[in-house]
Amino acid sequence: MSAWIQRVTLQGKHVRLEPLGDQHVAGLAEIGKGHDFWKYMLYGDMKTEADFHHFVTDLLSREKNGTDLPFAVIHLATGRVAGSTRYLNIMPKDRGLEVGGTWYGLDFQRTAVNTECKYLLLMHAFETLKCIRVQIKTDSLNVRSQAAIERIGAVKEGVLRNHMILPDGRIRHSVFYSILDTEWSVVKNNLEVMLAAYEK
Repeated sequence: MSAWIQRVTLQGKHVRLEPLGDQHVAGLAEIGKGHDFWKYMLYGDMKTEADFHHFVTDLLSREKNGTDLPFAVIHLATGRVAGSTRYLNIMPKDRGLEVGGTWYGLDFQRTAVNTECKYLLLMHAFETLKCIRVQIKTDSLNVRSQAAIERIGAVKEGVLRNHMILPDGRIRHSVFYSILDTEWSVVKNNLEVMLAAYEK
């Protein structure tokens, strides 16, 4: 783990982001097994609790290597595990990182959960870690994800063609977005407006 970025718990009104661990496997499996959103991601078809144990073990290995910092998302109102997200492609020298690997159970989609997770992760990145660039990427086929990223004010940079080969053999093109430190105040305001709408 880089000295620049350390394990941290981030708390909002709706969610708590806490360092991912084996204690989260059962909760992740309960909400994540068999969903179609896995087709957009790098983990393959997640069907069993063993799949989620492997998922957690893999991310903790990446954390040990200093490239990733994974979180479990805890829904405060119910105490349930809502999903997972992380920092990845951590680049201390260049004060940059990526927010991604994000997924939620169906009960928590289209709620305040994702908006507040992005708010907490980006605020920590820009205001505590003093990042100068945060990137976000998504599958070119995942139009819903692209719309969500654009809605918060991230800037589309382009498409990396034939970027990844997914477990099912599909060749994925990835759409890349970024937010710069000079743009954070606008994005922060957008996210606060979106979060306020959930309070009504």
